[in-house]
Amino acid sequence: MSINAAAASPLGTTPVIRVNSTASSNTDSPELSEQELQQIQELKSRDHVVRAHEAAHVAAGAGIVRGGANFSFQRGPDGIQYAVGGEVKIDVSKVSGDPQATLEKAEKIRAAALAPAQPSTQDRNVAAKAAQMSIEARAEISQQIDSENNETKATTVSSFIEEQADKLTGNLLDLTA
Repeated sequence: MSINAAAASPLGTTPVIRVNSTASSNTDSPELSEQELQQIQELKSRDHVVRAHEAAHVAAGAGIVRGGANFSFQRGPDGIQYAVGGEVKIDVSKVSGDPQATLEKAEKIRAAALAPAQPSTQDRNVAAKAAQMSIEARAEISQQIDSENNETKATTVSSFIEEQADKLTGNLLDLTA
């Protein structure tokens, strides 16, 4: 049995120690069958795709990713564990009291969810929720701007009326015919 640490692991992931076993499954021959070799090749390919997928989430989600990628593994006929699934936890909460920060975070969540070349259904669902959060944040920002504009208008009208009242005092017109 030999132990080989993975030479390079994707950003934010934990290197996996692979254990190679020379014991074959249920045969006396250490040689692997053609079917087992094909299965190993498929597992290697899937492992590469899964790790690249999760690494894309981690890279695009800097600042909102909570921890690194977590993988689920399947042991191949060669005794090596291959990643066949994975997930990255992302903070999808709103920024309390700051719709602009919430908008920026929603856009980052959406970008992180759609970062892999082939986003999964779950990735697309997260992106849709982020888009909705973005819409709500924009509405809140718009509401704040309208509120501030209305306050400014009210103050301007009020000061204008006070100025004009001072100018009009004592200037009464008699409009009798």
